[in-house]
Amino acid sequence: MSKGLKILLCGEQGQLARELQERFTGPGELIVMGRARLDLTQPDQIRQQVRHVAPDLIINAAAYTAVDQAQSEPELAFAINATGPGVLAEAAALLDVPLIHYSTDYVFDGNKHAPYVESDATNPLGVYGKSKLAGEQAVAAAHAQHLILRTSWVYSTHGRNFLLTMQRLLQEKPELRVVADQIGAPTWAGSIARSTLELIERWQDRQAGAWGTYHLTAQGETSWFGFAQAIGNALLEQGKPCATLLPIPSSDYPTPAARPLNSRLDCSRLQREWGVSQPDWQTALHECLARQA
Repeated sequence: MSKGLKILLCGEQGQLARELQERFTGPGELIVMGRARLDLTQPDQIRQQVRHVAPDLIINAAAYTAVDQAQSEPELAFAINATGPGVLAEAAALLDVPLIHYSTDYVFDGNKHAPYVESDATNPLGVYGKSKLAGEQAVAAAHAQHLILRTSWVYSTHGRNFLLTMQRLLQEKPELRVVADQIGAPTWAGSIARSTLELIERWQDRQAGAWGTYHLTAQGETSWFGFAQAIGNALLEQGKPCATLLPIPSSDYPTPAARPLNSRLDCSRLQREWGVSQPDWQTALHECLARQA
C-alpha cells in the first residue's frame, strides 16, 4: 500500500472483514468500524463518520447475510444491504473516493445452464437476494467510482458458515444428508480479501480496469454435497471421525428462502480488465484448513 493511504473498512467481525484486517499490511492506515460506530441502518451516522474519517477509499464488508431469516425481516435486510450502501456510496461520491462493495450470486435465479456473466438479467428468488440487488443498484446510481464484487458460497474459519457447520456435524452424526443439485464455487473469504487488496494495488499503480460490477469467486465448481465431501476427506486425513454422506435433492431439504440451482459465476471479466483471479476452490480450501490447524 502506498504511504498515507487511508482506508475505511465498514464491518468488523464478519468473515470478510476479519480476513481483510489480517491481510492489511504496509504503511497505509486501515480504519475499521463495526456496527457500534457505523451502523448501516443509520444514514446520518454513515455520513458523519465518512466525513470525519475522510478516507481515500471505502470498503463495505458489512452485510445482512442470514438468507432464511431475511424472509421474516425484510425491512432490516433492505436497510443494511440496500439503503445503507447507497448512503455510503453517496458519501464516497462527495469525497470523490472509490467504494468497494460486495454482492452475491443470489441476485440470479439459477435457471441459466451456464455460468452467469455480469450482464445477465438478474432475478433474485428471496428477500436476501432482492436486498443485495437493490444495494447494487443504489451504489451504482450514487457513485460511478465503484467496484461491486459478486461472490458465492463464502466460508472461513470465523463466524457461522458451511465449513464450520460441516466440520461439527460430520464429527457428531453417523450419517448426514446434503443437497447435491445446487452447483457453485465455494469461495474462501481469505482469497476474496487477497484479491481485494490486489485490486487496490492496481488502482494505486494506475493499472485499474473500468469501474463497475464484477464476478469474484473461486475457480471450478461443485455441489454442496461435493463441498461437504472435501471437508469430510480432510477430517479423515487428520484421523478424525466423519459421518457417512448421502446426496439429496433440494426438494428434500426445504428452506424458507429458495436457493438458485446454478450459482456459477463467470469471472473472466475481472481477470481480463484488472488482472485479478482466484485459485480453484480445492486449493483455497486446503489453504484455509492449513491456517485452521
